[in-house]
Amino acid sequence: MPTISKKITGEIVIPVETLSELQKDVKNVFTLKEKIEIATEERLSGVLDVILGGAICLGTSDVHIEPKKEETKIRVRVDGLLQDVLSIEADIYKKLVSRIKLLARLKLNVSDRPQDGRFSVVVPENIDTDPEKTYMVEIRTSTLPTEYGETVVLRILNPKSLISLGALGLRKDLAALFTKEIQKPNGMIIITGPTGSGKTTTLYAFLKKIQRPEIKIITIEDPIEYHLKGISQTQVNTKAVYSFGSNLPPGATQKVYGFANGLRAIMRQDPDVILVGEIRDLETANIALQAALTGHLVFSTLHTNDAAGTIARLQALGEKAINIAPAINMSIAQRLVRRVCGCAKKEKISTSDLEKIKKALSGLPKKVQHIKIDAEIQLVKPVGCKNCNSTGYKGRAGIYEALSVDENMEQFILTSPSISSLKNEAIKNGMVTMYQDGILKVLEGVTTIEEIERVVGKQ
Repeated sequence: MPTISKKITGEIVIPVETLSELQKDVKNVFTLKEKIEIATEERLSGVLDVILGGAICLGTSDVHIEPKKEETKIRVRVDGLLQDVLSIEADIYKKLVSRIKLLARLKLNVSDRPQDGRFSVVVPENIDTDPEKTYMVEIRTSTLPTEYGETVVLRILNPKSLISLGALGLRKDLAALFTKEIQKPNGMIIITGPTGSGKTTTLYAFLKKIQRPEIKIITIEDPIEYHLKGISQTQVNTKAVYSFGSNLPPGATQKVYGFANGLRAIMRQDPDVILVGEIRDLETANIALQAALTGHLVFSTLHTNDAAGTIARLQALGEKAINIAPAINMSIAQRLVRRVCGCAKKEKISTSDLEKIKKALSGLPKKVQHIKIDAEIQLVKPVGCKNCNSTGYKGRAGIYEALSVDENMEQFILTSPSISSLKNEAIKNGMVTMYQDGILKVLEGVTTIEEIERVVGKQ
């Protein structure tokens, strides 16, 4: 039976009986609190086991340990929103932070500046049938000095959260578009959205869809979040410095291995498909665009508000429209909205909501199917129960907008239009906006108008 390693290995092996109990009992934040309270009366390693094991069972994305004047709060992010779990005493907090730092290989004697690290939790594939077969859940660790001590954030990267393209919950027309675009031999597909909007999940779904023995896929990420079999993955290492040797030529400087240098190296590896974790600067943008123009299919991410903003962002980095227009196949913007819990009830649509839906879906392309919109529609309303922590929501779904670049759109991009002009042109060409996609999910009973407006804003 697995036991906790006594060595500092950067791994936690949660005992099978502990994890089995957590999977059975931890259904919400309240039950997680109860388990942590019991664990605080026992040894320290047991506390961290329960915090991480319970968080993994709940499907949380982050654990926050936040010291205050008289206590330390533990909070978890569930379905995109932070929820308080409990407060712990100062001595437990200090020992907990030390334990986490040891695992993440952070400096114990440094508390006055931020540190980043990572460690792993070893989890059985199936506790009941095959507890010996395990997989790794990566825990990215970040510490930040604050007034009353170091705040610790643990980002949970569970490979079980990776899903196939068919499980993304796409509309039929959008699924068909994505499938068509990712099967092209060259060009660039960019996904935009803020941190935590599901960009990585979508990118990896694309890779899983196109992966086959006859094509070579290489990724460059910062850092590698999930490990995929059959794909060459490389990680940006800002600490590694590559120089020209001891005799540097006049004017030469040392080179840091970042996205741009890593991408240059990847291009010499004869790839068919390249994933660039993020385009952050002109150099990376230029190499990625050139790769897309010279027979490679390139996936990447960018921070913009919507699909149309991709072009303007690349131009703001210094890239020219003449390089952008022919290289990009598609720009996708996405967000995550909470799904209503099973405790939700249906109610007849209100007059105001009916008007919102009619206004939002006016001019929707005929290819997009939806139910008939009239005063008899029933919409789901959140209620709240123990399983959803009384929020009325449980789980999340993606909402998308996709700007496809055909010949006409390519010519339009070459005129360097404003974001609003480009968005209007894309809508004329049949693009469904994120807000419209969200409203369609409201009609399907997946979420609510209030949730769509919380994430995308009122239209």
